[in-house]
Amino acid sequence: MTDYEDFLRGVDVTRPNAARMYDYYLGGSANFEVDRKAAEEGKAALPDATIYARANRAFLVRAVRYLCNAGIDQFLDLGSGIPTKGNVHEIAHQLNPAARVAYVDIEPVAVSHARRMLEGKQNVTITQADIRRPQDVLSAPGVAGLLDFDRPVAVLAVAILPFVVDDEEAINLVAEYRNKCVSGSYLVLSHISQLAATAEQVTAAEEVMSRTTTPVRWRSADRITPMLAGYRVVPPGLVPVTQWRPDTQVPPDLVSRSNAFGAVAVLP
Repeated sequence: MTDYEDFLRGVDVTRPNAARMYDYYLGGSANFEVDRKAAEEGKAALPDATIYARANRAFLVRAVRYLCNAGIDQFLDLGSGIPTKGNVHEIAHQLNPAARVAYVDIEPVAVSHARRMLEGKQNVTITQADIRRPQDVLSAPGVAGLLDFDRPVAVLAVAILPFVVDDEEAINLVAEYRNKCVSGSYLVLSHISQLAATAEQVTAAEEVMSRTTTPVRWRSADRITPMLAGYRVVPPGLVPVTQWRPDTQVPPDLVSRSNAFGAVAVLP
């Protein structure tokens, strides 16, 4: 038996998982039949699911470039998912090879793939932890041993807060990470939201995810905004992710079909 086969014995492959479904939407291979089936059910419920996933990834790439150009050289990527094209350290190291990136995810397949990919790389770590337990995350060796919270850190919460289904818990969670950071730190946030989707599609999509290990909650802009409390949102503000400093002009229909808002904010 290979090490990977032995590892899989400890992974629940009977229920789909959002990280592996997201990997499938992005064209990755770190997913199982149960994930692919659920992802296809997700696409049936929300035909633009793949557009959502790819728009979020593109937003993350643009945000990391922006932060590097703003002088940020430390990144805490919460719910980093399964490694695929456009990882934070790849983007950051193009602009600053000394940038430090701490990835955090609870999903064992995501963590296993990340460890293999990151082996031998400097200034990059992966930690298996539940982002809903900030103290566990912040005290983990891969985080506390890499990032210096006496200097500015960018906390990345891209497409992860929908999995914290209680509004108050999501707001308080962001605040706990914010309170660890010093002035000049940043928050990058994106969140699924009903832009082009119908009410029926939202209900159907949430129902699909309720059958996975990772239920999800869609939120409107006014329910996302409180998560940015304590930060100063940089222009253009909380906008559809495709409209956040796009590299090229975005077709109007693609703007709404991303079904997600995004923002970058700085801690005064």
